[in-house]
Amino acid sequence: MDAGGDRLHPSNVVVIREVYDSEYSHHGFSMELEKALDARCSVIVIEPTQLGDETARWISFGNCLHKTAVISGLTSIVTGFVWPDNVIPQGSSCAVSLFSTALYTASWQFDPCVKYQVERNPRKLARLPILGALTTASPVVLVRKDDTRRKILHCTVSLTAVAFCIYQLYRSVK
Repeated sequence: MDAGGDRLHPSNVVVIREVYDSEYSHHGFSMELEKALDARCSVIVIEPTQLGDETARWISFGNCLHKTAVISGLTSIVTGFVWPDNVIPQGSSCAVSLFSTALYTASWQFDPCVKYQVERNPRKLARLPILGALTTASPVVLVRKDDTRRKILHCTVSLTAVAFCIYQLYRSVK
């Protein structure tokens, strides 16, 4: 699943099965997911629809925060160059970037889901060794990814936007 095309060993793949054996099954599914996330499995296949949808939405929310931080930070920097004397648009974009980065850092940095992305590519999904044994037609497949570059990117862009905005404010007051 990674860029190197390494084959996945079946022990790195966890399937959270949709087996209802009690009225508290959803809680049991959540506990299985937590265990798989904590075990840092390469691939997690979630069969229960509700849990899969919730997890996919949570990961999408984190992705949205990350993209918002990067895009608004870059917008702030570009705006500072295009309109160097008008700090309002630059400051607004900078504030959005800083807020998104802070929210991402506070709510996502220590969440084990941050290391996973929802895999939707049918060619990559076809390489999963467990795919034939699934009991549902539309499972949510999470793939573990290194997020170090992502964190460095949005923090660097946000901090650069803040520094440039402060510089522009200082220059305009002077």
